[in-house]
Amino acid sequence: MRKLSLFIERNLLVTFIILLWLKTVIVSFTSFQLPLYSWLDAFIVFVNPIGIIMLMFGLSFFWRKQLSPVTLLIIYVLMLGLLYANVLYYRFYIDFVTVSVFLQLNNVGGLGPSTVELFSPFDILLFIDIVVIGYVVFKMKKQKQQPVVPNKKKYAFTGLAFIVMTFATALIQNPHLLQTEYDREELVQSLGLYNYQLINLADGVKAPITKAFADETDVQEVQSYMKGNGEEESFQEFGIAEGKNIVFISLESTQNFVINLKVNGEEVTPFLNELIRDSFYFNNIYDQAAQGKTSDAEFMINTGLYPLPSGSVFVRRPNNQFQSLPHILRENDGYTAAAFHGNDASFWNRDEMYQSLGFDTFFSKKDYDVTEENSVNYGIKDIPFFEQSMDNLSELSEPYLANFLTLTNHFPFLLEEEDQMISPADTSVGVVNRYITTVRYEDQALQRFFELLKAKGMYEDTIFVIYGDHYGISQKYEAGVHELLGQKETALNHLELQKVPVIIHVPHQKGKTIETVGGTIDIHATILELMGIRDSEQMNFSRNLFTRDNEAPVVFRDGSIVTKDYAYLNGRCFDKQTKKAVSANKCTTHLETARNELHASDQIILGDLFRFMGK
Repeated sequence: MRKLSLFIERNLLVTFIILLWLKTVIVSFTSFQLPLYSWLDAFIVFVNPIGIIMLMFGLSFFWRKQLSPVTLLIIYVLMLGLLYANVLYYRFYIDFVTVSVFLQLNNVGGLGPSTVELFSPFDILLFIDIVVIGYVVFKMKKQKQQPVVPNKKKYAFTGLAFIVMTFATALIQNPHLLQTEYDREELVQSLGLYNYQLINLADGVKAPITKAFADETDVQEVQSYMKGNGEEESFQEFGIAEGKNIVFISLESTQNFVINLKVNGEEVTPFLNELIRDSFYFNNIYDQAAQGKTSDAEFMINTGLYPLPSGSVFVRRPNNQFQSLPHILRENDGYTAAAFHGNDASFWNRDEMYQSLGFDTFFSKKDYDVTEENSVNYGIKDIPFFEQSMDNLSELSEPYLANFLTLTNHFPFLLEEEDQMISPADTSVGVVNRYITTVRYEDQALQRFFELLKAKGMYEDTIFVIYGDHYGISQKYEAGVHELLGQKETALNHLELQKVPVIIHVPHQKGKTIETVGGTIDIHATILELMGIRDSEQMNFSRNLFTRDNEAPVVFRDGSIVTKDYAYLNGRCFDKQTKKAVSANKCTTHLETARNELHASDQIILGDLFRFMGK
């Protein structure tokens, strides 16, 4: 111990640099699923943290004559904390922390069961050295020892040289890298975790500037790009729901694989399975939500725009003007709009955002009788939620749009035994086993809701839009789903698990399964056309699922795409029929479309361009 202490004292700065670099590299290879396809990719991950780590520690002495051990320790702990925050976040979301995520931490529910589930006993290895180093640092402080300050010019030059080399290599490999700052896995693989964080910080600074300098010419630019993208093809269902009430039901964390699935001989979703027979069921719809999760799904459905690359529109741009479903339906047919959610009104900033989207009323937790017995996870259980919503729903002025958000089927999928209507699955992954029970409860809650609507005579003149908002089982736990479904763990099977159910039920309409490849964003245009509304002046990227071209790419927020035949995932283009990687040229045109659409959508949101419409 004495020899180790002396070594650290004599080489304090080098010790901090090596330890942080080593931990970052180990975490990058073991905790993050970076797209590494060659020895060069691995070598880049090996060296790209060095420069930025050197410069961050250099902040402790570049403008001082002495090297402060305590300041070095503080920088080390902060950067280690940032590293670990990304480890936890990545374990569930397969994504990296952004500045916007830090600013909306109050929306993740605090340190509850969801967060605790992500901890691992091995995590302590990341921090155990702090005890030894902390002892040495405070011993040096007590004895007033001052480490030797390195040659500042040589130190800075070395750090900058590593950074320049990192960026140059990355841009040679992918000239579009900095234009697609939303592809965080590629950014981290190419530039390193800490360089990526600086880019994200710069992007956050740029966002308010975008709005300040936006004007009518930006609207014209976006409209010019979108011209000709609209699909005017007619279909026999156009206008079949005109004038009807609309009820949207967001199925929390519900993936399409549970539909028609049996576990131990029992249907997981018996009510939905039956409802689908008399509904339009879209079985090839992909979850396109980003860091805003449920709020992103709501945003896409209401506006036909993509989520932001980091954070949530609900938190970052709640005061924008939008061409949203409530506004459009009010202007065309005099609809009122109400939202129902059994959580706090301020959760994900819904109290502000719903006003901007045009909702007249928001029934939140304060409007429900929420007790310890009837709540779980993030709020009131789904069955009492629907039961207690009926009085307020029945008092809405018709025609109305009503938006319901369910909660029970939320990670980590906890449910008391008396509410479990099906036995848990028997896989090696507990999260997946519990998921089956909460999905089954959610299904029963839907059945109860429909029973109440029919009993009150509110069913016949209503169109129901039921959709999974985003995935529930993250890639960390997907092995259990593969086990349950008897499939291999591959990139394309992972893609298949990103499908969410979309069910549009119009009473007395014949059911039909529609295999169009689409995404959450396409619900927007689909509903408007069922309502008999088609407006070429609207600015959005939604395509009607009844007529959508299967060759048009479904665009994900990280820049990935999927069509009927091809998928671009983790830096590779796949043929979906052969399930093999093919030449990137097969996906090039679709990737260009993705870049253009994401850029145009970001322009609309960050520039608040709808404020210029109609001027």
